[in-house]
Amino acid sequence: MSDASSKPATKLRLALIGCGRIGRLHAERVAADGRAVLTALLDPDPTAAKSLCSEVAEAAVVYPTFESLVEGAEFDAAVVASPTHLHFEQASALLDRKTPVLCEKPLARTRGEILVLIERSQKSQVPLSVAYQRRTWATYRALRRLVRSGEFGPVRAVASHNVENWQSTIVGTWRDDPQMNPDGFIGDAGSHKIDAVFYVTGLEPLDVFARCDRCGSRVEITASVSAMLTGGVPLSMDFVGHGQHLGELLSIHCAHADLTLRDGELWLAREERSERVPITETDSNPISAFLDTILQGAENFAPPDCALPVYDFTRSLLDSSRSRCAVSLQSPTPMGPLPKPE
Repeated sequence: MSDASSKPATKLRLALIGCGRIGRLHAERVAADGRAVLTALLDPDPTAAKSLCSEVAEAAVVYPTFESLVEGAEFDAAVVASPTHLHFEQASALLDRKTPVLCEKPLARTRGEILVLIERSQKSQVPLSVAYQRRTWATYRALRRLVRSGEFGPVRAVASHNVENWQSTIVGTWRDDPQMNPDGFIGDAGSHKIDAVFYVTGLEPLDVFARCDRCGSRVEITASVSAMLTGGVPLSMDFVGHGQHLGELLSIHCAHADLTLRDGELWLAREERSERVPITETDSNPISAFLDTILQGAENFAPPDCALPVYDFTRSLLDSSRSRCAVSLQSPTPMGPLPKPE
Protein backbone atom coordinates (compact mmCIF):
# COMPACT_ATOMS: atom_id res chain seq x y z
CA MET A 1 0.00 0.00 0.00
CA SER A 2 1.10 3.58 -0.66
CA ASP A 3 0.73 5.99 2.25
CA ALA A 4 0.37 9.79 2.39
CA SER A 5 4.13 10.28 2.02
CA SER A 6 4.03 8.84 -1.50
CA LYS A 7 3.78 11.43 -4.24
CA PRO A 8 0.75 10.95 -6.49
CA ALA A 9 1.51 10.69 -10.21
CA THR A 10 -1.03 13.33 -11.22
CA LYS A 11 -3.98 13.56 -8.88
CA LEU A 12 -4.33 12.65 -5.21
CA ARG A 13 -5.50 9.05 -4.93
CA LEU A 14 -8.46 8.44 -2.64
CA ALA A 15 -9.97 5.33 -1.13
CA LEU A 16 -13.71 5.44 -0.43
CA ILE A 17 -14.92 3.14 2.34
CA GLY A 18 -18.71 2.93 2.16
CA CYS A 19 -20.57 3.36 -1.12
CA GLY A 20 -24.08 4.09 0.11
CA ARG A 21 -25.97 7.37 -0.22
CA ILE A 22 -23.33 9.49 1.55
CA GLY A 23 -20.46 7.65 -0.12
CA ARG A 24 -21.97 8.37 -3.53
CA LEU A 25 -22.28 12.06 -2.64
CA HIS A 26 -18.59 12.14 -1.66
CA ALA A 27 -17.68 10.38 -4.91
CA GLU A 28 -19.59 12.95 -6.95
CA ARG A 29 -17.82 15.75 -5.10
CA VAL A 30 -14.43 14.18 -5.79
CA ALA A 31 -15.26 14.12 -9.51
CA ALA A 32 -16.53 17.71 -9.44
CA ASP A 33 -13.45 19.00 -7.57
CA GLY A 34 -11.01 17.52 -10.06
CA ARG A 35 -7.92 17.43 -7.84
CA ALA A 36 -8.29 13.81 -6.76
CA VAL A 37 -9.34 10.48 -8.19
CA LEU A 38 -10.95 7.49 -6.52
CA THR A 39 -8.69 4.46 -6.87
CA ALA A 40 -10.21 2.06 -4.30
CA LEU A 41 -13.78 1.31 -3.21
CA LEU A 42 -15.25 -0.85 -0.47
CA ASP A 43 -18.80 -1.65 0.59
CA PRO A 44 -20.42 -4.68 2.29
CA ASP A 45 -22.77 -4.75 -0.70
CA PRO A 46 -20.57 -5.50 -3.75
CA THR A 47 -23.36 -4.28 -6.03
CA ALA A 48 -23.27 -0.82 -4.51
CA ALA A 49 -19.49 -0.56 -4.94
CA LYS A 50 -19.55 -1.86 -8.51
CA SER A 51 -22.40 0.48 -9.44
CA LEU A 52 -20.54 3.47 -8.04
CA CYS A 53 -17.39 2.36 -9.83
CA SER A 54 -19.09 2.16 -13.23
CA GLU A 55 -21.02 5.40 -12.83
CA VAL A 56 -18.68 7.78 -10.98
CA ALA A 57 -15.26 6.20 -10.37
CA GLU A 58 -14.16 4.23 -13.41
CA ALA A 59 -10.49 4.25 -12.33
CA ALA A 60 -11.27 2.60 -9.00
CA VAL A 61 -10.77 -1.03 -7.97
CA VAL A 62 -13.44 -2.65 -5.79
CA TYR A 63 -12.05 -4.54 -2.78
CA PRO A 64 -13.95 -7.28 -0.91
CA THR A 65 -12.75 -6.41 2.62
CA PHE A 66 -11.28 -3.50 4.53
CA GLU A 67 -8.13 -5.52 5.20
CA SER A 68 -7.60 -6.27 1.52
CA LEU A 69 -8.05 -2.60 0.66
CA VAL A 70 -5.57 -1.42 3.29
CA GLU A 71 -2.98 -4.03 2.30
CA GLY A 72 -3.39 -4.01 -1.47
CA ALA A 73 -4.78 -0.69 -2.72
CA GLU A 74 -2.78 2.33 -3.81
CA PHE A 75 -4.13 5.51 -2.23
CA ASP A 76 -2.86 8.67 -0.54
CA ALA A 77 -5.91 9.56 1.58
CA ALA A 78 -9.22 7.97 2.53
CA VAL A 79 -12.86 8.86 3.03
CA VAL A 80 -14.69 6.78 5.64
CA ALA A 81 -18.45 6.70 4.95
CA SER A 82 -19.27 3.38 6.57
CA PRO A 83 -21.79 2.80 9.40
CA THR A 84 -20.87 4.46 12.72
CA HIS A 85 -19.82 1.29 14.53
CA LEU A 86 -16.97 0.79 12.01
CA HIS A 87 -15.53 4.32 12.12
CA PHE A 88 -13.09 3.84 14.99
CA GLU A 89 -11.50 0.64 13.74
CA GLN A 90 -11.18 1.87 10.18
CA ALA A 91 -9.96 5.39 11.00
CA SER A 92 -7.44 3.97 13.49
CA ALA A 93 -5.98 1.56 10.94
CA LEU A 94 -5.67 4.32 8.36
CA LEU A 95 -4.01 6.74 10.78
CA ASP A 96 -1.57 4.00 11.80
CA ARG A 97 -0.52 3.92 8.15
CA LYS A 98 -0.05 7.71 8.04
CA THR A 99 -3.05 8.13 5.77
CA PRO A 100 -5.10 11.37 6.02
CA VAL A 101 -8.75 10.59 6.77
CA LEU A 102 -12.06 12.33 6.20
CA CYS A 103 -14.54 10.49 8.43
CA GLU A 104 -18.30 10.79 8.39
CA LYS A 105 -20.07 11.79 11.57
CA PRO A 106 -20.31 10.71 14.29
CA LEU A 107 -16.56 10.18 14.52
CA ALA A 108 -16.87 7.20 16.90
CA ARG A 109 -19.26 5.43 19.25
CA THR A 110 -17.69 6.39 22.58
CA ARG A 111 -15.84 9.29 24.16
CA GLY A 112 -12.85 7.04 24.74
CA GLU A 113 -12.64 6.15 21.05
CA ILE A 114 -12.81 9.82 20.07
CA LEU A 115 -9.99 10.65 22.50
CA VAL A 116 -7.84 7.88 21.03
CA LEU A 117 -8.40 9.18 17.49
CA ILE A 118 -7.54 12.73 18.56
CA GLU A 119 -4.32 11.52 20.17
CA ARG A 120 -3.33 9.37 17.19
CA SER A 121 -3.93 12.19 14.73
CA GLN A 122 -2.01 14.73 16.81
CA LYS A 123 0.87 12.38 17.62
CA SER A 124 1.33 11.29 14.01
CA GLN A 125 0.53 14.76 12.60
CA VAL A 126 -1.72 13.06 10.08
CA PRO A 127 -4.89 15.05 9.23
CA LEU A 128 -8.17 13.63 10.48
CA SER A 129 -11.29 15.60 9.56
CA VAL A 130 -14.92 15.05 10.51
CA ALA A 131 -17.46 15.59 7.72
CA TYR A 132 -19.38 18.39 9.48
CA GLN A 133 -20.40 19.95 6.19
CA ARG A 134 -21.96 23.12 7.58
CA ARG A 135 -18.47 24.29 8.52
CA THR A 136 -17.75 24.52 4.79
CA TRP A 137 -20.96 26.29 3.76
CA ALA A 138 -20.72 30.01 3.04
CA THR A 139 -23.87 30.74 5.05
CA TYR A 140 -22.61 29.26 8.31
CA ARG A 141 -19.14 30.71 7.85
CA ALA A 142 -20.66 34.16 7.33
CA LEU A 143 -22.84 33.77 10.43
CA ARG A 144 -19.80 32.70 12.43
CA ARG A 145 -17.80 35.72 11.25
CA LEU A 146 -20.54 38.14 12.23
CA VAL A 147 -21.20 36.58 15.64
CA ARG A 148 -17.52 36.39 16.54
CA SER A 149 -16.68 39.86 15.25
CA GLY A 150 -18.03 41.40 18.45
CA GLU A 151 -19.75 44.11 16.42
CA PHE A 152 -23.16 43.16 17.81
CA GLY A 153 -22.13 42.51 21.38
CA PRO A 154 -22.01 39.23 23.30
CA VAL A 155 -24.32 36.32 22.60
CA ARG A 156 -27.32 36.35 24.96
CA ALA A 157 -29.39 33.40 23.68
CA VAL A 158 -29.36 30.73 20.95
CA ALA A 159 -32.29 28.96 19.29
CA SER A 160 -32.11 26.08 16.79
CA HIS A 161 -34.99 24.39 14.96
CA ASN A 162 -34.33 21.36 12.75
CA VAL A 163 -36.84 19.35 10.74
CA GLU A 164 -36.31 16.57 8.21
CA ASN A 165 -38.19 13.68 6.62
CA TRP A 166 -35.61 11.29 8.10
CA GLN A 167 -37.69 8.54 9.70
CA SER A 168 -39.14 7.33 6.41
CA THR A 169 -35.65 6.86 4.94
CA ILE A 170 -34.25 4.56 7.66
CA VAL A 171 -36.69 1.63 7.52
CA GLY A 172 -34.69 -1.57 7.09
CA THR A 173 -31.32 0.20 7.27
CA TRP A 174 -28.56 0.32 9.90
CA ARG A 175 -29.79 3.78 10.94
CA ASP A 176 -32.83 2.17 12.58
CA ASP A 177 -30.63 -0.23 14.54
CA PRO A 178 -29.79 1.04 18.05
CA GLN A 179 -26.66 -1.11 18.06
CA MET A 180 -25.29 0.64 14.98
CA ASN A 181 -26.92 4.05 15.39
CA PRO A 182 -27.57 4.40 19.14
CA ASP A 183 -28.28 8.14 19.02
CA GLY A 184 -30.93 8.05 16.29
CA PHE A 185 -31.80 11.21 14.38
CA ILE A 186 -30.14 13.40 17.01
CA GLY A 187 -26.73 11.75 16.67
CA ASP A 188 -26.96 11.17 12.92
CA ALA A 189 -28.29 14.10 10.89
CA GLY A 190 -28.76 16.13 14.06
CA SER A 191 -25.05 16.10 14.86
CA HIS A 192 -24.46 18.62 12.07
CA LYS A 193 -26.82 21.07 13.76
CA ILE A 194 -25.29 20.53 17.20
CA ASP A 195 -21.82 21.14 15.83
CA ALA A 196 -23.06 24.26 14.04
CA VAL A 197 -24.11 25.86 17.35
CA PHE A 198 -20.65 25.41 18.85
CA TYR A 199 -18.86 26.30 15.58
CA VAL A 200 -20.74 29.56 15.12
CA THR A 201 -20.76 30.79 18.71
CA GLY A 202 -17.55 29.36 20.16
CA LEU A 203 -19.55 28.47 23.28
CA GLU A 204 -19.54 25.12 25.07
CA PRO A 205 -22.40 23.15 26.69
CA LEU A 206 -22.69 23.09 30.48
CA ASP A 207 -25.94 21.25 31.19
CA VAL A 208 -28.96 19.94 29.32
CA PHE A 209 -32.53 18.83 29.88
CA ALA A 210 -34.32 16.97 27.08
CA ARG A 211 -37.34 14.92 26.09
CA CYS A 212 -37.03 12.44 23.22
CA ASP A 213 -39.44 10.12 21.41
CA ARG A 214 -38.82 7.18 19.10
CA CYS A 215 -42.18 7.67 17.39
CA GLY A 216 -42.53 3.98 16.52
CA SER A 217 -38.93 3.50 15.35
CA ARG A 218 -36.16 1.70 17.21
CA VAL A 219 -34.10 4.89 17.63
CA GLU A 220 -34.86 8.46 18.71
CA ILE A 221 -36.74 10.52 16.12
CA THR A 222 -37.62 13.73 17.97
CA ALA A 223 -36.12 15.79 20.78
CA SER A 224 -36.96 18.98 22.64
CA VAL A 225 -33.91 20.44 24.37
CA SER A 226 -33.20 23.16 26.91
CA ALA A 227 -29.52 23.73 27.67
CA MET A 228 -27.08 26.19 29.18
CA LEU A 229 -23.90 27.24 27.39
CA THR A 230 -20.80 28.92 28.76
CA GLY A 231 -21.32 32.52 29.80
CA GLY A 232 -24.82 31.73 31.04
CA VAL A 233 -26.21 31.64 27.50
CA PRO A 234 -29.46 29.63 27.18
CA LEU A 235 -29.92 27.30 24.22
CA SER A 236 -33.28 26.02 23.04
CA MET A 237 -33.10 23.32 20.40
CA ASP A 238 -35.48 20.87 18.79
CA PHE A 239 -35.20 18.00 16.36
CA VAL A 240 -38.13 16.76 14.26
CA GLY A 241 -37.07 13.67 12.36
CA HIS A 242 -40.50 12.82 10.96
CA GLY A 243 -41.25 16.13 9.26
CA GLN A 244 -42.44 16.74 5.72
CA HIS A 245 -39.56 18.89 4.49
CA LEU A 246 -35.91 19.75 5.16
CA GLY A 247 -35.71 22.92 7.22
CA GLU A 248 -33.16 24.59 9.47
CA LEU A 249 -33.23 27.72 11.58
CA LEU A 250 -30.39 28.97 13.76
CA SER A 251 -30.87 32.26 15.62
CA ILE A 252 -28.06 33.91 17.55
CA HIS A 253 -29.45 36.68 19.74
CA CYS A 254 -26.69 39.15 20.54
CA ALA A 255 -26.88 42.23 22.73
CA HIS A 256 -27.38 44.60 19.81
CA ALA A 257 -28.77 42.42 16.99
CA ASP A 258 -30.47 39.14 16.15
CA LEU A 259 -28.68 37.08 13.51
CA THR A 260 -30.76 34.33 11.94
CA LEU A 261 -29.87 31.71 9.35
CA ARG A 262 -33.10 30.36 7.93
CA ASP A 263 -33.16 27.82 5.08
CA GLY A 264 -30.04 29.17 3.43
CA GLU A 265 -30.69 32.88 3.96
CA LEU A 266 -28.92 35.06 6.53
CA TRP A 267 -30.91 37.85 8.22
CA LEU A 268 -29.93 40.67 10.56
CA ALA A 269 -32.53 42.31 12.81
CA ARG A 270 -32.06 45.39 14.98
CA GLU A 271 -34.21 48.31 16.09
CA GLU A 272 -37.35 46.44 14.96
CA ARG A 273 -36.10 46.14 11.38
CA SER A 274 -34.86 43.05 9.55
CA GLU A 275 -32.65 42.89 6.47
CA ARG A 276 -31.05 40.14 4.44
CA VAL A 277 -27.27 39.99 4.76
CA PRO A 278 -25.12 39.55 1.63
CA ILE A 279 -22.69 36.64 1.92
CA THR A 280 -19.13 37.12 0.68
CA GLU A 281 -17.69 33.79 1.81
CA THR A 282 -16.94 31.06 -0.76
CA ASP A 283 -19.12 27.96 -0.60
CA SER A 284 -17.40 24.58 -0.28
CA ASN A 285 -17.95 21.00 0.90
CA PRO A 286 -16.07 18.49 3.09
CA ILE A 287 -14.28 16.84 0.16
CA SER A 288 -12.88 20.10 -1.22
CA ALA A 289 -12.00 21.36 2.27
CA PHE A 290 -10.24 18.06 3.03
CA LEU A 291 -8.25 18.34 -0.21
CA ASP A 292 -7.36 21.94 0.66
CA THR A 293 -5.84 20.68 3.92
CA ILE A 294 -3.79 17.96 2.22
CA LEU A 295 -2.77 19.73 -0.98
CA GLN A 296 -2.55 23.38 0.12
CA GLY A 297 -1.81 23.13 3.82
CA ALA A 298 -5.08 24.86 4.71
CA GLU A 299 -6.34 24.73 8.28
CA ASN A 300 -8.27 21.57 9.08
CA PHE A 301 -11.91 22.66 8.74
CA ALA A 302 -13.17 20.08 11.28
CA PRO A 303 -10.38 18.55 13.40
CA PRO A 304 -11.27 15.50 15.51
CA ASP A 305 -11.48 17.44 18.78
CA CYS A 306 -14.61 19.19 17.49
CA ALA A 307 -16.37 15.81 17.80
CA LEU A 308 -16.02 15.84 21.60
CA PRO A 309 -18.54 18.57 22.53
CA VAL A 310 -20.99 17.12 20.01
CA TYR A 311 -20.64 13.67 21.56
CA ASP A 312 -20.88 14.99 25.13
CA PHE A 313 -23.95 17.08 24.34
CA THR A 314 -25.70 14.26 22.46
CA ARG A 315 -24.97 11.69 25.16
CA SER A 316 -26.12 14.01 27.95
CA LEU A 317 -29.23 14.89 25.96
CA LEU A 318 -30.23 11.24 25.63
CA ASP A 319 -29.32 10.48 29.25
CA SER A 320 -31.50 13.39 30.35
CA SER A 321 -34.45 12.11 28.34
CA ARG A 322 -34.15 8.62 29.79
CA SER A 323 -33.67 9.78 33.40
CA ARG A 324 -36.12 12.68 33.06
CA CYS A 325 -33.57 14.83 34.88
CA ALA A 326 -31.22 17.62 33.87
CA VAL A 327 -27.66 16.39 33.20
CA SER A 328 -24.46 18.31 33.85
CA LEU A 329 -21.75 17.93 31.23
CA GLN A 330 -19.14 18.71 33.87
CA SER A 331 -20.10 15.50 35.66
CA PRO A 332 -22.38 13.49 33.36
CA THR A 333 -24.84 12.28 35.98
CA PRO A 334 -28.45 13.30 36.49
CA MET A 335 -28.85 16.52 38.48
CA GLY A 336 -32.38 15.71 39.60
CA PRO A 337 -35.61 17.12 38.23
CA LEU A 338 -35.79 20.77 37.33
CA PRO A 339 -37.35 22.95 40.02
CA LYS A 340 -41.02 23.74 39.62
CA PRO A 341 -41.81 27.39 38.85
CA GLU A 342 -43.03 29.35 41.86
